[in-house]
Amino acid sequence: MSDDVDSAKRALVLRLKRAEGQLRGVQAMIEGGADCEAIATQLAAARKALDNAFFELMACAIEHPRLGGGKGEKTEARARRVARALARLG
Repeated sequence: MSDDVDSAKRALVLRLKRAEGQLRGVQAMIEGGADCEAIATQLAAARKALDNAFFELMACAIEHPRLGGGKGEKTEARARRVARALARLG
């Protein structure tokens, strides 16, 4: 696997770990009886982190066919497939 692909995978896993940490923090805030507005702010930040991870993954699917599941797939077909996924999931 190329260094670019490995780097993209590591970056995505790190993003998800940060989001996981944020969600654990939100859980602790809820359990600790924190103010709803403060919880909502942290929850919005976690949601933004997950959104960023999603879009980074979709960009990676376009740039690195092996991660996008399209081995041997033509660039145009892969782009259409990823665009449909963005429309459906984004």
